[in-house]
Amino acid sequence: ACGKALGTRGACWGHHLEPRNGTWGQTQPLWPNSGIICKSRCLGQFCAVRRLKEDRQLFRGGLRILLPSPWVFPPALTPCFSPQIQFADQKQEFNKRPTKIGRRSLSRSISQSSTDSYSSAASYTDSSDDETSPRDKQQKNSKGSSDFCVKNIKQAEFGRREIEIAEQEMPALMALRKRAQGEKPLAGAKIVGCTHITAQTAVLMETLGALGAQCRWAACNIYSTLNEVAAALAESGFPVFAWKGESEDDFWWCIDRCVNVEGWQPNMILDDGGDLTHWIYKKYPNMFKKIKGIVEESVTGVHRLYQLSKAGKLCVPAMNVNDSVTKQKFDNLYCCRESILDGLKRTTDMMFGGKQVVVCGYGEVGKGCCAALKAMGSIVYVTEIDPICALQACMDGFRLVKLNEVIRQVDIVITCTGNKNVVTREHLDRMKNSCIVCNMGHSNTEIDVASLRTPELTWERVRSQVDHVIWPDGKRIVLLAEGLVLFLPRAALPTFVLSITATTQALALIELYNAPEGRYKQDVYLLPKKMDEYVASLHLPTFDAHLTELTDEQAKYLGLNKNGPFKPNYYRCSSCRAQNCGIVEWLGWRDLIGHRIELG
Repeated sequence: ACGKALGTRGACWGHHLEPRNGTWGQTQPLWPNSGIICKSRCLGQFCAVRRLKEDRQLFRGGLRILLPSPWVFPPALTPCFSPQIQFADQKQEFNKRPTKIGRRSLSRSISQSSTDSYSSAASYTDSSDDETSPRDKQQKNSKGSSDFCVKNIKQAEFGRREIEIAEQEMPALMALRKRAQGEKPLAGAKIVGCTHITAQTAVLMETLGALGAQCRWAACNIYSTLNEVAAALAESGFPVFAWKGESEDDFWWCIDRCVNVEGWQPNMILDDGGDLTHWIYKKYPNMFKKIKGIVEESVTGVHRLYQLSKAGKLCVPAMNVNDSVTKQKFDNLYCCRESILDGLKRTTDMMFGGKQVVVCGYGEVGKGCCAALKAMGSIVYVTEIDPICALQACMDGFRLVKLNEVIRQVDIVITCTGNKNVVTREHLDRMKNSCIVCNMGHSNTEIDVASLRTPELTWERVRSQVDHVIWPDGKRIVLLAEGLVLFLPRAALPTFVLSITATTQALALIELYNAPEGRYKQDVYLLPKKMDEYVASLHLPTFDAHLTELTDEQAKYLGLNKNGPFKPNYYRCSSCRAQNCGIVEWLGWRDLIGHRIELG
C-alpha cells in the first residue's frame, strides 16, 4: 500500500491509514479511541505514521491532539516505527498534563484548517498558560523601553498582523490619518485612554499618534484585551498597561500607571465607561482641573458625566460621543446585531431556533439584539421602561412583558439597559435550569452578580468567560463574562462599524483640543451634526456610493446649506439622556433653545 504513496506524505493516507471502529485484534488502533488503524506493518519509506513523525507541521496541525496520555503503542504496530527515528522527547511532551487553558486551545485547533499548526495558533491566541502576573515581569521592547505592562512582548509580531488587517476595514481613520498628518492637529496633546484594547483600538491610537498626540492606554474591560495587540502597541512605543484576565486590583493598577507618571501631565481623556475619569477625579483632583477635554463613548460613562455636571463638579468640557448619530445608529445597532449571535455561539455553541429569549431594553443595542435573534428563529420578548421604545418594540413584532412574567420559561436573558439591578437575585433564583444570562450593556451592574457569590452557591468555570452557578438543588445557570459586557476578542465586533465610532472619537478629540477658549464651557456636549455627517461621508467610498447634491433652488426651499448639516442639532432629542434636559424636566418647560445639545 505504501508503495503507492508516490513520494508524498498525503497520498499515503488513503492506503495506509483508515478510519475504523475496532478493538485490539489483528488490525489494532494506532491510538486508543482515535478510530485510526494501521493496516500494514511495513517499514515503507512513505509510511504515513513515519512521515507524521518527520513532518512536525502536519504532526502538530492534525493528529497530535488525538494522542492519549500516556502514549502507548500496540505491539503489533512497533515495526511501523523505524528504530532510527527518535521520538522520546515527543513522548515526554505528550505525557504532560495540559492545563485547562491548553486543553481548550487544543480542542479549538481541531476545528481549524489542518494546515495551521497548533504551535503557531496557541502562541498568541491564549497565552494564559503562563501564570506569572505581567506586573511581576521585567520586559523591554526592541528599543529598550520598559514603560508598559503586557502579557508577553514577544507576541508583538502577531499583533502587528492583526492591526494591519484591521486597517483595511477602517477606511475613515486611514483617510483622516492621511489628510491631517501634515497639519498635526493634535500636536502637544497628551491623551490618556481607557477603552477595549483590540486591533481596532490600535488603529485609532496609531492615528492619534500620527496626528501629533502622545498616548498612554489602559483597558476598560478585564476580558477584552487582545494580548498580542497590546504587545504590538508596546513594541511600537505606546505605553500600554493591559492584559486579558486582569484582576480587580490589576485593573485599577493599570489605570494608575497610565495616569501617575512623573513629568507627564495628561490634557485629554478618552474614556469608555467613565472609570478613568472617575479615577483621576477622585485620586488626582489637581490633575483633573488641568484636563482640556473629555471624550466618552458609553452610556454608563455619559451618565456619570451628567451627574458631575448636575452637581456642579464637572470642571472641564466633555463630549458625549455615545449619543452622536454615528455611534447610536451604527455602532450600537449594527455592531450589536452581529456581535450578540457571535458571542453567544462562541461561548455556548447553542442553536437559536425555537429558543425563548428576553431582551431587557429596546434602545439601539436592544433593537440590534432582537433583530438578530428573531432572524435566527428565536421567540423574543422585550422589557422596557420608555413608552416610545416600548411602542417601537410592539410595532416591530415583539411582545412587551415584565421580566417577572417570563423569567421561569425563557432560555436566554440579555440585558442592555445601562441601568443597575435589572436582573436581581430573585430573578436568578426563579430561572429555569441551564438558562443563559449575559449582558450587552457596558457596566456589570445590570446583573446582580454580587448576590451569587454566597456560600450556598457553587461556581464552576467551564471555559473562558463561561461559568456555571449551581444551586443546592442542582439547578444551574450559565453566566457569561461574569456579568460584564459579552465581548470576545477576535470575534464579536465588526471592524467596519468600529471604524465609524473610532473616527467620531478622533474628531471629538481634535475639536475639543483645538476649540478656542470659551466655545465649550464646563458641561457635556453632543458632537456637532456637521461632524457626524463628515464621519459618515468618509465611509461611503467603501461601498462605491455616490451622494446626490442639492441644487441651489432645492437648498433654498429646505432652508439648508448645500454642504450640510442636513440634520438639526436637536435630532435624536427624544433619546437624550441629559439630566437637565428641557424635555425630561417637562414640569418646568425649559426653553428648548437653551437645550444643551444645541450648544455644539
